[in-house]
Amino acid sequence: MTRTYTKVTIRPYVEKNKFNMGLEKYNQALFDGAVHTIEMVALQEGDMVRYITGLNPFAPDVKMLPEEERVAKEQQIKETVIQAEKQLAGNIIRKDDEEWWNKVKKLKADNIPFWSSPDLKLELNNEPLYLEPGKNALDLLKYIAVKAGGYPEIARNLDDARSRAKAPKFYLDELEETASIKTEVSKLRNQAGGELQKLYEKNVNKLLYILKVIDANSPQYKKSTPIDILYENADKYINGETVDKDKRKTAKTFLEVSNLDMETLKLRAAVKDATFYRLVALKGDGMIYEMETGSAMGKNPTQVVEFLKNPLNEEILKRIMTKVEHYWRQ
Repeated sequence: MTRTYTKVTIRPYVEKNKFNMGLEKYNQALFDGAVHTIEMVALQEGDMVRYITGLNPFAPDVKMLPEEERVAKEQQIKETVIQAEKQLAGNIIRKDDEEWWNKVKKLKADNIPFWSSPDLKLELNNEPLYLEPGKNALDLLKYIAVKAGGYPEIARNLDDARSRAKAPKFYLDELEETASIKTEVSKLRNQAGGELQKLYEKNVNKLLYILKVIDANSPQYKKSTPIDILYENADKYINGETVDKDKRKTAKTFLEVSNLDMETLKLRAAVKDATFYRLVALKGDGMIYEMETGSAMGKNPTQVVEFLKNPLNEEILKRIMTKVEHYWRQ
């Protein structure tokens, strides 16, 4: 089936909560007047150079797909390459030709003069760059290459931009997709905000444990911490105003943690603080031990929680909880 391309734009990526030399305050990714030229990236494989075009049926990422997906992907590549060869090189290749790839002249991934040409360079600034992949063959190649990671400085979409450890300068905006992502984030934040309000009104203890689980600085929360502080910090977390700036991730995490049963939630909070207070510790063999008795409890906090739930380990549970709750009451 032929793909219909509409409303494709490369936009500067600006996130108010992500520092970018102060430019984020002015909704800019670059300084005024600056132009960022981006070339398609190439991989060196022995004596060969292979560009990441998204149109190579022999690329590792294509060959590793499950068979059904691989066949569909190869068919999409074939149709696109045949169309672009006709438009850009006047090269007519029949779709039923089993040797079609051998007759490709311009779009093979090792064609350095073509893929490194000025025609496939992108000059970007603080203004959006509009592509017409449905009408312009070169725009189609740029679009597919961005989606394949061929222009690493440009995120594949808004979700990809938000999830990167180092924020990109630009992202590919397919308006319907971006709107969907924004709506999803808004819904998650609203849902998390509603859950926070219920906890504020009816279950302060649970809110305390949730904050201990989600906040990197869990020891700051005590039984005496004012409820308004708990609410404010949880609200900041949900809205991506703390260490983690990914608003979809923070809202989703808050909801997931708030859905835990009280036993599991309290134990997760206790294990986290017990680690801080050196009541338990990870040793060189990869196991977490209770420091007082040297009892091995698991390889990660999840395993430690399950260990403490086991009735056979009740004495260790009581000992750790007594010490942790002492700190919580201070």
